[in-house]
Amino acid sequence: MNVNQHTPMASPYGQPQPGYGQPGYAPLDGGYPAPYAPFNGPASAYQPGAPPQGYSPFTSFPSKAVAANPVSDLSSPLDLGPARGPPTSGATPVSAPQPYNQYSHSQGDMQNGPPPMTQAPPRPAASQQYNQGAVNLSGPQPSYPQHYGPQPSMQQVANQMTGMQITSGPPTPAGPGYAPPHSSHPPVNTAYSAAPPHSYTQAPPPASSPPTQPPPPSGPAASQQYYGGPTPPSQQPFNSSLPPTSQQQFASPAPPPPSSQQTFPPSSSYSGPAPTPGQAPAPPASQPQQSFPPTQPPFSSAPPPASHPAFVSGPPPPAQGSFPPRAAPLSSQPGSFPPPGPSPISMPSGQYPGPMPPQQQPPPSQPSPYHSGPPPPRAQMPPTSMAQSNHLPPGPQGPPGPLGPMQQPPSQPGMQGGYPPQQNGAFGQVRGPQPGYAGPYPGQPNYGAPATAPAPAPAAQKRLDPDSIPSPIQVIEDDKVKTTEPFTTGVRGQAPPLVTTNFQVKDQGNASPRFVRCTAYNMPCTADMAKQSQVPLAAVIKPLATLPPDETPPYLVDHGEGGPIRCNRCKAYMCPYMQFIEGGRRFQCGFCSCVTEVPPHYFQHLDHTGKRVDCYDRPELSLGSYEFMATVDYCKNNKIPQPPAFIFLIDVSYNAVKSGMVNIVCQELKTLLDYLPRENPEMDSVVRVGFVTYNKVLHFYNVKASLAQPQMLVVSDVSDMFVPLLDGFLVNVNESRLVIESLLDQIPEMFAETRETETVFGPVIQAGLEALKAADCSGKLFVFHSSLPIAEAPGKLKNREDKKLIGTDKEKSLFQPQVAFYNTLAKECVAQGCCVDLFLFPNQYVDVATLGVVPVSTGGSVYKYTYFQAQSDTERFLNDLRRDVQKLVGFDAVMRVRTSTGIRATDFFGSFFMSNTTDVELAGLDCDKAVTVEFKHDDKLSEETGALMQCAVLYTSCSGQRRLRVHNMAVNCCSQLADLYRNCETDTIINFLSKYAFRGLLSNPTKAVRDTLINQCAQILACYRKNCASPSSAGQLILPECMKLLPVYLNCVLKSDVLMPGADVSLDDRAYLRQLISGMDVSESHVFFYPRLLPLTKFESGSLPVAVRDSEERLSKGGLYILETGLHLFLWVGASAQQELLVSIFGTPSFSQIDPSLTSLPVLDNPFSQRLREIIESFRAQRSRYMKLMVVKQEDKSELIFRHFLVEDKSASGGASYVDFLCHMHKEIRQLLS
Repeated sequence: MNVNQHTPMASPYGQPQPGYGQPGYAPLDGGYPAPYAPFNGPASAYQPGAPPQGYSPFTSFPSKAVAANPVSDLSSPLDLGPARGPPTSGATPVSAPQPYNQYSHSQGDMQNGPPPMTQAPPRPAASQQYNQGAVNLSGPQPSYPQHYGPQPSMQQVANQMTGMQITSGPPTPAGPGYAPPHSSHPPVNTAYSAAPPHSYTQAPPPASSPPTQPPPPSGPAASQQYYGGPTPPSQQPFNSSLPPTSQQQFASPAPPPPSSQQTFPPSSSYSGPAPTPGQAPAPPASQPQQSFPPTQPPFSSAPPPASHPAFVSGPPPPAQGSFPPRAAPLSSQPGSFPPPGPSPISMPSGQYPGPMPPQQQPPPSQPSPYHSGPPPPRAQMPPTSMAQSNHLPPGPQGPPGPLGPMQQPPSQPGMQGGYPPQQNGAFGQVRGPQPGYAGPYPGQPNYGAPATAPAPAPAAQKRLDPDSIPSPIQVIEDDKVKTTEPFTTGVRGQAPPLVTTNFQVKDQGNASPRFVRCTAYNMPCTADMAKQSQVPLAAVIKPLATLPPDETPPYLVDHGEGGPIRCNRCKAYMCPYMQFIEGGRRFQCGFCSCVTEVPPHYFQHLDHTGKRVDCYDRPELSLGSYEFMATVDYCKNNKIPQPPAFIFLIDVSYNAVKSGMVNIVCQELKTLLDYLPRENPEMDSVVRVGFVTYNKVLHFYNVKASLAQPQMLVVSDVSDMFVPLLDGFLVNVNESRLVIESLLDQIPEMFAETRETETVFGPVIQAGLEALKAADCSGKLFVFHSSLPIAEAPGKLKNREDKKLIGTDKEKSLFQPQVAFYNTLAKECVAQGCCVDLFLFPNQYVDVATLGVVPVSTGGSVYKYTYFQAQSDTERFLNDLRRDVQKLVGFDAVMRVRTSTGIRATDFFGSFFMSNTTDVELAGLDCDKAVTVEFKHDDKLSEETGALMQCAVLYTSCSGQRRLRVHNMAVNCCSQLADLYRNCETDTIINFLSKYAFRGLLSNPTKAVRDTLINQCAQILACYRKNCASPSSAGQLILPECMKLLPVYLNCVLKSDVLMPGADVSLDDRAYLRQLISGMDVSESHVFFYPRLLPLTKFESGSLPVAVRDSEERLSKGGLYILETGLHLFLWVGASAQQELLVSIFGTPSFSQIDPSLTSLPVLDNPFSQRLREIIESFRAQRSRYMKLMVVKQEDKSELIFRHFLVEDKSASGGASYVDFLCHMHKEIRQLLS
């Protein structure tokens, strides 16, 4: 068959191949650029310096312009309104340090921060320059800190923000998100203004405006609605033809021209004549501004509600919203723009409802905000509140209008890089001025002056409506609706349903998505294109994944003594991409094109299409995944391997005994040993077992079947570990059952009165390793350990937990192993095929970063039960232990990923060891472990042949057989960026980015890691906006349909305990999560970063209730909700829940009588109770770790823990809310484009 042909495959699964249709909205932004290097970006885009003055809109952007593809359908414009500039100088620096604080500060803070993204400045027409707020950027604008002039009060800012509207309306003819170029209009400013307020109302944008972008096929409206419109965002049809851009316009931009109509509320639009740019003397305001209709609130294309005005001058309501409409917080506005330009933009749109006061416009003389130099401080209007600015006196403030888009915050140099130091408010909603801030926005210049007085903001402020921005739930539900039939893997480059969708897979030539998921199913043809888009090219491979009962596991193929048929040159294994030629006597490799002779015993004739006539009888010729029996040539030392062994090493120090752990482990092992892994359920397992206990010394046990009682042998010289017995240490369970049970009964009694508190750890692993070496087999060590190993011995550790290092450049040292001993030990374990699983029961710091080195490097797992209490934690521990012992596992594994010419695997993430650049070595590989592989170009790819990858894993099965498991995947290649953005998987991109970031913590400060992530995400989205979306106002945030959830998911990664820990998160917890996520597959990382929150109302039999978004706003006092993270399970009970619900679940009608310490629900005989317990069990069955149930009563202290997982809200540790972060991303994108 043709090498390139997709293997014969059934037609695609109905999904639109383009991919977008696909559910996967996944790819979030791509990987980060260099390891956290600041982004130099393709263009200077991010440079700190201000963009060139003129900024042509996208000049700096490197990417090639791809025609503005109609991709727009792909996009969802979110009009965020004028972008907020970087926070004005006023921003409080405070936030800066905090990682994300910038946004986080208080919700309200946002205002200080860079202007809300949502308001992104309108994007000028393509032709125009983009002066976003950048205008001055080039000049030395101060980073936010400076103030230009008095700053507007926060309130004002807030008002502005509130003003923004995100409404989405029908797209304008031009297309969603696009307002007709407003250039003509003065509204440009409005843009700004609009931006500010954005109320994000949903009103439909005026028809005229949205059109600007081509409406997403699905219907611009839809998309728009997405953000503002009625339609649920995600589903909006973005998919329409273009790559759906998810363009929903967020706000569909209001039609620019009528500025008034723009959505931004009037002010934003300036409704009225909006100050024309002209008025404002604004310089070329027209350019940018006009370009976009005012940035209006992006979403809003609808006419701005009056509210916009709200922005208007009134001070923003303090709390206003998390992101108040961000009216563009002024400062935030265009670039915070305080510096630069008039805040006008910032004003809530409302503010300017009418034409802006001309005075505002910057007087011509004033430097226009655009000008590159630093903006005159004064000149700028106080960005603070747009509204105010509105009011600003004509004076210096002036140039508000013009700033318009430029205002965008000019990027201040500082900002450019990562997050600019945001003022604290950077992201938050606008609130009243925060105490520490200077003025309204502290940094905002008042631009002039008075700006402060807000224009009377007439309307109350509004914040960006969370319902108008892309909803993960909507996307997930739409994908479920779309997936009605089995997913057949026969079509090359077809993105699979999302991981949250239940679907059946039919293997027709490519590996099932349960084994392999890619970030992009359309690979860029060239390295330049890949670099321009910044979308990471990676695959998450789970080689031994368990399949649902209705899917066939990979077939085992035995080619006899000759072994598998392989390419002579690249050694790729026979697969559907090999093309037989010369009547079937030779085959051409699909990976390297080398021609190889077909061995006589494998010869078969070809049919009239060039396929072998036995094609469908041989798994390796027709399927994506299969296994080969390996010959002795594939075995270590060319010897058939011995069956593996399991060794249990139990800490019997004082803490371990007192907690009850020793007794629980010994009792459980008596029954668990009957469930050792086996391939054939009818046969007894061939796995042998051994037992060791330890504290400061090690105790080995002889449990030979011929003994009446077990014998203990003590090794006290831990500095030179050896195994004191060979015969009788590793035994068959059935033969030695009585002796083993006697031993397990005696261990807890023997150490019941121990007073030994110190433990060793290194010698314990050495002991297990030496035992496996002596038996000449591979195996697994189960280590049950309780405390920091401080006793004198190899691998001794000291307590190095130092909270003072958190947030400093030395923080990375806390994630690195304390001593090199364990790295060396891990290498020895991998060479022997000794995998280590560590069960920790700490009551204080145990240095997980160091103790976890051996488990992580050997393909093992770390389980952590902090403050273990027998009563409440036994169930979780025993379920984890049972699953860990029973699950199928391969030993002594080596994985290699081969690719077709043009790309190669360059980087690997997961729990393994690598001694060279190509072979991933795993002492143990179980069904839960995933390896993430990144690909880079080393040549050009062709659209005809696509790109191929083959993952081959050589391993020893638990029955002692040497096998090769092969997974093949073919993806399309594209020369147009629009095709790349049409066929990505956001969940997989986030899986890759999180692993990339978490590994980066070992060598970079946490803030640099976060900035790199944000930068890469901004570049991915800016490249799309520049090259694929239809022209539209810069105030609109336009997202590719399949990546519209990139910002919300990326924010979840940024807010995770690893990158932004709360005060109560220990260093051990962070190290544990960092290691855990490195081996997660896409479904686990998805629920970890964006937990599943289900309302418990009426259950339909068999189906689950539809989930709700992870925000406190979605919780009703009268309801019950279950929240699942993959590691935790919460049952939240509202204070006014119905009595009958409480009786049917808890057996009590009173909220006050519910016991918050429950870890399991009472078994009650009623349908509701039974169904709820079934749901909980089904959730647990889907995860690799047992989730302990925690009952959370509303307003109880435990609610703080629960709220931590409501990831769309602002986090206590300073993480931005989704709305605020979206605005911040919009601002970053605008800066890149300017």
